[in-house]
Amino acid sequence: MSWFSESIMALRGVAKGISGETHSLTEQAQGEYHYLYSPYNKPVLTVDPGAVIVAETHDAFYGKIQHESDRPSEIIKFPFVNPQNGPIYINGAEKGDTIAVYIKKIEPRGEQPRGTTLIQPGFGGLVPTPDTAMITPPLPELIRKLEVTVERGTKWNENLYLPYEPFIGTIGTSPEIEAISSLVPDYYGGNMDLPDVAPDAVIYLPVSVEGAYLYLGDCHATQGDGEICGTALEHPSVTTVQVDLIKGWSIKTPRLENRTFYMSIGSTRPMEDATRMAYLDLIHWLSKDFGFDEIDAYMLLTQVGRVRLGNMVDPKYTVGASIQKTFAGALRLP
Repeated sequence: MSWFSESIMALRGVAKGISGETHSLTEQAQGEYHYLYSPYNKPVLTVDPGAVIVAETHDAFYGKIQHESDRPSEIIKFPFVNPQNGPIYINGAEKGDTIAVYIKKIEPRGEQPRGTTLIQPGFGGLVPTPDTAMITPPLPELIRKLEVTVERGTKWNENLYLPYEPFIGTIGTSPEIEAISSLVPDYYGGNMDLPDVAPDAVIYLPVSVEGAYLYLGDCHATQGDGEICGTALEHPSVTTVQVDLIKGWSIKTPRLENRTFYMSIGSTRPMEDATRMAYLDLIHWLSKDFGFDEIDAYMLLTQVGRVRLGNMVDPKYTVGASIQKTFAGALRLP
């Protein structure tokens, strides 16, 4: 039996984790890609819980970086990065509900070399930025265009291939009234750059507007913790997800589960506050849905909790705090 049949999505979702109609969200069907998480964009799809969506995503730069001789500062105009598919309207979703997104598959698309990573002045984890102003000069601009395949991974050089470990860098629901850049992670999801948002995982996202308005894009072929230079192995993809709706389950920040663990996700600055945010939500989750006493959960996580750093380069930092299911399962979901 697959772990998914025992997931929160399958147990509590309206569709009970059963696949429904498949929808194709091609570039043509998408039309305009969006750089804002907003309730004011017109939905490109309306689907029922259980729907499977096959989306053609762009890379973080909308495919504009074509050659290693390009200059990022002349092509990339912040904040126009991370183009998003969507919004996708999910029937029945209301404020206070939660949508579940099961990531089924992420495949690279487009001509080779389809992968891009780069260094751009003023962006990255170890360089001067507008938020961390320093007197030292910025690093020089640098682009690497790389071959990406499922079979062999990313060809870094003639002797080194990086494994193909894809995930969705930016995914979330619409805020209630704000229009927020797709570069920013927050309570609704957004640009978390968390490698665990990967195939065979379910991410849970809070609903703030009718229909939820799901956005997704910015898929990565692989990425280390922190996304330290500011860009992962960015690549266009064909990404397949299955959506469901959990009525009356109100969450304040994204949550995730896969075969082995439950995770709460926090995004803010400084990084220690993002970690506190994630751990606090995990404590509340263990208490409300698994029957733990909060202080007992606090002490337990001190011994077995794990932290995953998503990114430390965006306007807010993202941290996931997790617990293995073997520990959390001592008390079952109601």
